[in-house]
Amino acid sequence: MKSELELLKIELEGILEVSNDNIVVTDGDGVVLRVSSNCTSIYGSDQRDLIGKTVFQLENEKIFYPSVTARVLKEKKEVQVMQKTPTSKVVMATGIPVFSQKREIVRIISFSHDLTEIQQLKEDYQQLRAKMLRYETEIEELREKEAKTDQIVVKSKTMEEIDKLIQHIASSDAAVVLLGESGVGKNVFARRLHEGSQRNKAAFIEVNCGAIPENLFESEIFGYVPGAFTGADRKGKAGMIELADQGTLFLDEIAELPLAIQVKLLKVLQEKKVSRIGGYQVKNIDFRLIAATNQDLEELVKQGKFRKDLFYRLNVIPITIPPLRERNDDIYQLMRHYLIIFNQKYQTDKSFHSTTIDAFQHHQWPGNVRELENLIERLVVTSTETIIYPSDLPFVKEANVYHHTNEWTLENFERQGLTLQDALEEVEKNWLKRAYRQYKTTYEMAKYLGISQPTVVRRLKKYQINSR
Repeated sequence: MKSELELLKIELEGILEVSNDNIVVTDGDGVVLRVSSNCTSIYGSDQRDLIGKTVFQLENEKIFYPSVTARVLKEKKEVQVMQKTPTSKVVMATGIPVFSQKREIVRIISFSHDLTEIQQLKEDYQQLRAKMLRYETEIEELREKEAKTDQIVVKSKTMEEIDKLIQHIASSDAAVVLLGESGVGKNVFARRLHEGSQRNKAAFIEVNCGAIPENLFESEIFGYVPGAFTGADRKGKAGMIELADQGTLFLDEIAELPLAIQVKLLKVLQEKKVSRIGGYQVKNIDFRLIAATNQDLEELVKQGKFRKDLFYRLNVIPITIPPLRERNDDIYQLMRHYLIIFNQKYQTDKSFHSTTIDAFQHHQWPGNVRELENLIERLVVTSTETIIYPSDLPFVKEANVYHHTNEWTLENFERQGLTLQDALEEVEKNWLKRAYRQYKTTYEMAKYLGISQPTVVRRLKKYQINSR
């Protein structure tokens, strides 16, 4: 008959032999006593090469790296770490201390589970995400086949309210002044006002007041009769105001309008009549005036650089368009919108990597929508790869690229001391935050994430992400 001790030894050897996980048993000093037979496939070393060595030696040799047993000896509690083995395996190692009655560690049992497949799944996810974006782009391309580059893209609550206001006042003839930084799309909103009005069958005349030399401005905006001045066209020329009859006149950068022209423009607005330079014939005119500026008109009035009476004539309905950095929710929609347009224009099939979307949403966009539009066209034209990565962006520094592209790597989780459960929750939370930024309802978020709507609601509550 075998003794009970011999039977326990046989049982232990059997457990070590059949376990799918690699099991290592050490004494209280970290000396390896027993190792399961599958250690060769995971750590690349035979049992005989490991037994008798300390985990500190094996850590220095990068075999157990980092050593979970060494961490247990230091922290006196159960520990989990991610390890990268010499055989290029990625494993989750868990170390459990065994205490004596005197609360001294006498044994440490560690087991390592191969997560290489999960690592591969993570890499597959990146490729799948790129495909999803590509398919999403193709679907949107079908929906927006007739889309124009000047289409208003709205996602944020602020822009939704502005868009509703634009639609509401479009049918009136009230003067509108659009305020906001350069590149926010004031000309797009001006055209939207025109297209929503009863004047949309007539002309929309856009004049950039800052682009016309002062000595030519009067002739351009009011027109002139034949022979009005040296170099004038022999047939004469209709001015911008005359061309806008029955339509809309949009004066962009109106703060650049010379004071002398301001006086004449005010007279036209009051009398609804215009006459060409050098002529005596007066023509009745009917147009809707929309102005835009990136400057503070009230301050210019105080400085005497802009006429007060013209200011009040223009300032019937002032609308301020916020800069892109203040409406982060619009960035992804604009990215997708312009990517569809330029893929179609240049017959390409480019898509954004998920980390590129993050980089766009972290950028301050000093040039606003115009900067974003021009950058996307540049990326579509110059990018040699189908997927556009953060490294292709001119404003992303190497350190920032590393942050975005490596935030979900095992090495990053390990540096943060995260357990597997912590890492999974971090990934889940990031996905939810991204869905929350990109979609309006929990139903849309659920479809995007591939989970049920009630699950989305519960997860938003769990991570304290404001739900809608």
